[in-house]
Amino acid sequence: MMGLTACQQSAESKNEVKPTMTKENSAIKMATFAGGCFWCSEADFEKLPGVIKVISGYTGGNKKNPTYQEVCEGSTGHVEAIQVHYDPAKISYQGLLNVFWRHIDPTDAGGQFADRGPQYRTAIFYHDEEQKKLVEKSKEELNRSGKFTKPIATEIKPLGLFYEAEEYHQNYCQRNPLRYKTYRYGSGRDQFIIKNWGQSGQNPLSEKTQGYGKPDEPELRKKLSPLQFEVTQKNGTEPAFQNLYWDNKKEGIYVDIVSGEPLFSSLDKYDSGTGWPSFTKPLEPNYIVEKDDRTLLMQRTEVRSRNSDSHLGHVFPDGPRPTGLRYCLNSAALRFIPKEELEKEGYGEYKKLFGGN
Repeated sequence: MMGLTACQQSAESKNEVKPTMTKENSAIKMATFAGGCFWCSEADFEKLPGVIKVISGYTGGNKKNPTYQEVCEGSTGHVEAIQVHYDPAKISYQGLLNVFWRHIDPTDAGGQFADRGPQYRTAIFYHDEEQKKLVEKSKEELNRSGKFTKPIATEIKPLGLFYEAEEYHQNYCQRNPLRYKTYRYGSGRDQFIIKNWGQSGQNPLSEKTQGYGKPDEPELRKKLSPLQFEVTQKNGTEPAFQNLYWDNKKEGIYVDIVSGEPLFSSLDKYDSGTGWPSFTKPLEPNYIVEKDDRTLLMQRTEVRSRNSDSHLGHVFPDGPRPTGLRYCLNSAALRFIPKEELEKEGYGEYKKLFGGN
């Protein structure tokens, strides 16, 4: 790290570096990211609701029990990385990915900001096949988004051994606030974030985006009906005119049946004549992901929820004013919450849409 580097401070601590295995228990999950300086990555993630602890360390190389001095020299194959322990009921893995992408320069293959060398390259180390699938998808979406003119250089790798960094690196921003702030400002990281993502890049997931996690498959099968599972997890489609909400005229909001993410409002619902619930726009666009769908020999735009990655339906350019869009959704992917129950269900902020305080 430039300026106040830990290499220069290596004499401060002789703590043994211990390997952390990848085993997870059923309640707490782990995610492993390399985003350049682990002081910064640790500080960015530990402030997120649902994150229990963040450990700075080294991974990706072949050297056993590396020291920071060895990693700094760039000859071990290891990168500076963090291991995030999180509660999936409070923040999803997708939510962590959203934070990661917005706190790095994903196009830089030679390091990050002022820190140069292979030990500062970015990478995502997946713990299982489900994480791998989500990582590959999110990288592809970022590449296709046109957000950056250069291709995404962040590596995707399976996690091997993760070695905890020396004790003086843990919670560095809290132990050495002045040094950390001086380093971080001088690195150029925050300037890059603001330029590319705006001020919200500092905390791209607002408080209300937290808590919309996705249960594992066994829990999902218990929670969902066979039709709901088929639609949300297998990209299925329910019958027209034979679904729960196609003609629902009550006032309220529609949330993701899996995660509870607020998606659409009855104020934007209309009768499209198709037999499926249709909307002109989302209630919360940040919870909606759109992607190309070329199945069935057609080119369509699929609509999915961001945090739980549920298949919701499709959006078409044949809707009424003012948007001209038709979000055609499956009732089986949604749960309707009437306006009089919004407060009780934890969505009290939306009462004002329907004349409530």
